[in-house]
Amino acid sequence: MEHSLTVARTARYQQLGELSAATRRVWFVAHGYGQLAAYFVRHFAPLVAADPHLVVVAPEGLSRFYLNGTSGRIGATWMTKESRLTEIEDYVVYLNQLAATILPWAAPDAAVTVLGFSQGAATVSRWLARATFRPARLILWAGAFPPDMDFPVATRLLQGLGVTLVCGTEDEFIKDEDLQKQQMFLRRLGVEPTLIRFAGTHTLDRGTLLQLAQ
Repeated sequence: MEHSLTVARTARYQQLGELSAATRRVWFVAHGYGQLAAYFVRHFAPLVAADPHLVVVAPEGLSRFYLNGTSGRIGATWMTKESRLTEIEDYVVYLNQLAATILPWAAPDAAVTVLGFSQGAATVSRWLARATFRPARLILWAGAFPPDMDFPVATRLLQGLGVTLVCGTEDEFIKDEDLQKQQMFLRRLGVEPTLIRFAGTHTLDRGTLLQLAQ
């Protein structure tokens, strides 16, 4: 018979910029499957360089693994199909604790942007449904709002929230019809998302990030 036990463990995150009462904007950015926060957060360095009042926080998935075999490069994941609900619960608790640690250091009226890339898009969506704060904006980059979320909960989360969908024109995982379905799905939840396309594949794009940060 299977049992489970809740334990304390160490989670890590990356931060660009220095938190202070002068911090006017905070971005929480969640990586995709098989990535590490230390490398993912580098994409956001130009944003922080351009705005001294911006801080970017990149949490890392709680499960790490070798990308090829039993050695070499390592990646992280937010969840798998194994013990799926437990893993979701664990990362929601982790991300709420992270936000509770970070946000009190910023200005009380600091605007919070939450960005999820690929697998991170569903991750941050599930998190925000139970977050202890309300962001100013949600950016789903090369990923989707999870369709299995409770409809009333999803509707409450998205009400009045600016949602932006971003996807490369040559994204190898997301077809045009996938984007159209995502737009239609969000509209049923009462949201008219902004769609941004850029010339590229399943990756972040510097020019688009700078545009979003303006």
